[in-house]
Amino acid sequence: MTSSTDLDPRLLRAFTAVADELHFTRAAARLYVAQQALSRDIRRLERELGAELFVRTTRQVTLTPDGERLLPYARQVLAAHDALADAFRAAARPLLVDLNSPELATTSRVLARARELAPDQELMARYESGLTGAAAQITAGGLDVSFGRYGGLPAATRARLGAQLVRYEPMAVILPEDHPLAGVPEVPLDALAGERIYAGAGNERTPEWTDLAARLFAGRGIAIAPPAPLAVGKEEFRRLMDRHRVPVLAVVGFPPMPGTVQRPLTAPVPLSPVSLVWRKGLRHPGLDALRRAAAELADREGWLVRPPGSWLPEGEPGLTGA
Repeated sequence: MTSSTDLDPRLLRAFTAVADELHFTRAAARLYVAQQALSRDIRRLERELGAELFVRTTRQVTLTPDGERLLPYARQVLAAHDALADAFRAAARPLLVDLNSPELATTSRVLARARELAPDQELMARYESGLTGAAAQITAGGLDVSFGRYGGLPAATRARLGAQLVRYEPMAVILPEDHPLAGVPEVPLDALAGERIYAGAGNERTPEWTDLAARLFAGRGIAIAPPAPLAVGKEEFRRLMDRHRVPVLAVVGFPPMPGTVQRPLTAPVPLSPVSLVWRKGLRHPGLDALRRAAAELADREGWLVRPPGSWLPEGEPGLTGA
């Protein structure tokens, strides 16, 4: 038998199954593969080792001396391979999940359900406030998962990410509580003509949100408010709202802010496409749970059903899911 390196564990698993069963049909059934594929793997292993491992006749299969010599080593390699896989499955590192902002309904519910589905996994919440900023951290390895408008990211960034469409989230406007439109239950877009609406202009973490606003406001006489300091926390939000008196573009379900009212936008109902986004190639049971939770909630709550007459940005990448 000649020496060989980098043997595929699949070939060794095929060999040990045949050695145990001494029958190709039973071994193939045990491995859930076709008998032809199993025979092909055995021939490949024999070529790589330069040795015949089995004597095959029409009535029986037996191990050759080289097969007998290989068997204990094959079992040791497979045992070590399985132990390595089990160790990483049992002790998966924490998954860092960016929810964008505290108390956002969609992202918080997906995380809560994922924790129920995978109680043995540690899913750690983070709040990066914007998918563009989060995506930079994801690709750099500082975050694992985020939520937001995947189609608003540059193509080069999207190429490094995986995505799953979660929800068409209805959009809203946050108004000072004494604004003329604060008393109506919903605000038609045309009623905002002449207004300046804050949509994150100048915030390097959220250009995908500012771009969505620009597409929505185009041709409707609504202007994007100039850059303002980033408010962190409810009290800072209220202070800036009192000072600047500028309505803010948001989504329905955005956490209530002091001194303001939130009103859904209508005619048409604008939708913000929210996707679950992760680093391409990431494998983690926590990610599996998040994807399952998102799909489950979307199906049960109708999150991917578009209301009649709704609006989405034209030509948006990623709206068919992943």
